[in-house]
Amino acid sequence: MRKSVLFLALISGISVVLLPMFSKAQVTTGVQKLAAFKKQQQMLQQSPYKDLSWRLVGPDNKSGRCTDVVGVTGNADIIYAAFATGGLWKTTDGGNTWNSLFDKEATLSIGNMALAPSDNNILYVGTGEANIFRSSLPGVGMYKSLDAGKSFRHIGLENTGTISRVVVHPKNPNIVYVAASGNEWSYNKDRGVYLTMDGGKTWKNILTENEKSGCIDLVMDPADPNTLYASMWNRIRRRWSDPVPENGDHIYKTTNGGKTWKIIDKGMPDTKLTGRIGLAISHSNPNVLYAFVDDHTKKREPKPGETDSYERQVQKVVIGGAVYRSANKGETWEKMGEIHDFFKPFSGTYGWVFGQVRVDPKNENKVYVLGVSMGKSEDGGKTWEKFRPSDKTSEDIHGDNHAFWIDEEHPDRIILGNDGGVSTTMDGGKIWNNFFDKIPTTQFYTVTYDMKTPFNVFGSIQDEGTFSGNILNTFGQPQDSAFRSWDYAPGGEGTQIQVDPRNPNIVFSSTYYGRLMKSDMSKPDSTRSKRIKMFSVGAIDSLRGEWLAGTLMSKFDHNVIYHGLQHLYKSTDGGENWKMISHDLSYNDKSKMGVYPYLIYHQAITAIAEGDQPGIIYAGTDDGRIWLTMNDGGNWKEITRGLPLNKHVAKISLSIFFPGRVYLALNDRRQDNHTPYLYISENYGTDWKLISGNLPASPANVIIEGDDGQVGLLLFCGTDMGIYMSKDLGKKWTPLNGNMPASVAVDDMFIHPRDRKLVIATYGRGVYVIDDISKFR
Repeated sequence: MRKSVLFLALISGISVVLLPMFSKAQVTTGVQKLAAFKKQQQMLQQSPYKDLSWRLVGPDNKSGRCTDVVGVTGNADIIYAAFATGGLWKTTDGGNTWNSLFDKEATLSIGNMALAPSDNNILYVGTGEANIFRSSLPGVGMYKSLDAGKSFRHIGLENTGTISRVVVHPKNPNIVYVAASGNEWSYNKDRGVYLTMDGGKTWKNILTENEKSGCIDLVMDPADPNTLYASMWNRIRRRWSDPVPENGDHIYKTTNGGKTWKIIDKGMPDTKLTGRIGLAISHSNPNVLYAFVDDHTKKREPKPGETDSYERQVQKVVIGGAVYRSANKGETWEKMGEIHDFFKPFSGTYGWVFGQVRVDPKNENKVYVLGVSMGKSEDGGKTWEKFRPSDKTSEDIHGDNHAFWIDEEHPDRIILGNDGGVSTTMDGGKIWNNFFDKIPTTQFYTVTYDMKTPFNVFGSIQDEGTFSGNILNTFGQPQDSAFRSWDYAPGGEGTQIQVDPRNPNIVFSSTYYGRLMKSDMSKPDSTRSKRIKMFSVGAIDSLRGEWLAGTLMSKFDHNVIYHGLQHLYKSTDGGENWKMISHDLSYNDKSKMGVYPYLIYHQAITAIAEGDQPGIIYAGTDDGRIWLTMNDGGNWKEITRGLPLNKHVAKISLSIFFPGRVYLALNDRRQDNHTPYLYISENYGTDWKLISGNLPASPANVIIEGDDGQVGLLLFCGTDMGIYMSKDLGKKWTPLNGNMPASVAVDDMFIHPRDRKLVIATYGRGVYVIDDISKFR
């Protein structure tokens, strides 16, 4: 428990509250996540809105991050596709139509899956994306289907956090090996390689190192199912840092089905400087193995003035992706090539995202590696070329590649999964066909609106940028050409967006990390956006901006814009000139700042809200500080007292009825803590009251106030497990998922002030709307 010790210091008119830290982070286990899901299911059944029908607005041209793809050898009609936060999908007609298979399960985050080679009706699904992005969601273990995905049963390993590979015995479908990579943000013991001999009834951990190292890849010898190779990865993500190489990234081998293992590292680089290692074994010659190593050994000195993709001065150039080959079943390894040389930046310093390598099943020397782009070698990895469409009639394929399946009998047939969705080729990569418009698994961070009639929706999408489409669009139905179809809009993939209510062409958004720009959508794409250079996070070392940096246009004056890095800035002339109006509002803790090139900008403003009068401004940071100024930055008062410490401030919302009332959503997913933190204050943040009520344990992302014109005050909140409504200020919450997946993550929402439509942004299933909120009377 937190000690009730409070230190107050008044410095230059600034009221600073210093509170002691919690001694130990609270981590939610998989067992607790399943219990939360069971509670939500009971609430859904009892909800008067259980048959609520949401309309899927779109987009109809972008999917989301695909983590795994599986086909059936010799049958091009059947494809399974797993998504990071969008669930599991299947087509039985070669991709013309797709069906969602996982909408009723406890998570939509899929790590890996496998069909039983001896019975294609048996499908094993491992949940929890193993790529550990900043916004990845955890899983709850393993599921099994006996009817090709029509139904599923949970079969254990609920505390593994993430699952990177599932391998099924070629003749006995009850023998399954699972690579468990563990929690993303915290250490846990449920990591390593697990084995079941009875189809998932019981599991045994057959390879483990410690609570820090999990298994990131696992392959089986096609000629001897008792011989397996496993790569272990010592990794953790911090709020301020991507995974940093640490000792312990070994490759192991067993020849007796996992009873004993040995390290096979002769010829491999020093594991103190390596990260994720992907494995592949040749099916035409099982003596041949490939390892795709994320090698952070220094390659060379930076060139004068050399910058990275974030415009930061390069301080270290690493080898990046390197391919090693063994011709004797892993006893010795030979370095074949450095992918980073040819494909800069193929994986660079973020090889932890990729780590996938494949071998042509009929040619031991034809090798594929996956990164931002893809590479192919025809000589066992000595030389490389880009693997991309070579026919002008082909559709373009997306970047950031994570999944790759090759037909055993017809290796020119390949299924690809990446941040854009699913693509296939039938001719070895000359021509590709995309299914981005068929599978609505788009991952939205934020959502907002303009005041056109009918209004347009704007939202930032993972790895796509900012998109906009009209509210009347409906996924799967013809679009009215009179209204805006879904297309790119100003802004990057991580941004809060503000649209001028008087001129809907004027948009303020960031590219990334708070690098703010002002755009005029009436102008050509090449000239419509103007960067505000003083917010050049990365290029200016002293600045820190969050991935979703706080940005707000005043409701009193559309020329007044607020923007947050570690300081709050204000413009009174539509973004032409800016003034810093706060000190550093974060803790500015040097021990929680990453080192190049792994640093993530942290300790910065994530939420800004405006009070009932001009000059009343609230600001919240990603390290849990909440501040209030009543005089437009002249004086600041910290109002964190009474709140749990160091929780990411996801949303600050103001009451539309009561001055002084403020709502707060805090999120601690980045510590693997799924407690929903929702608060209310009736006195400008002087006192806070927890209003999470009966919510199931799932991180809270957003809370807003609304009314339908008759019932009166309503509260809506979005969590990683759906959307809820309260009519009694949070004492009791009612789920509103209706026809949406049970475990869909709701990251943002709004009620349009004129049209009274409730619009939500999901992180994995696109944008939905309730067209008439009088349904909630």
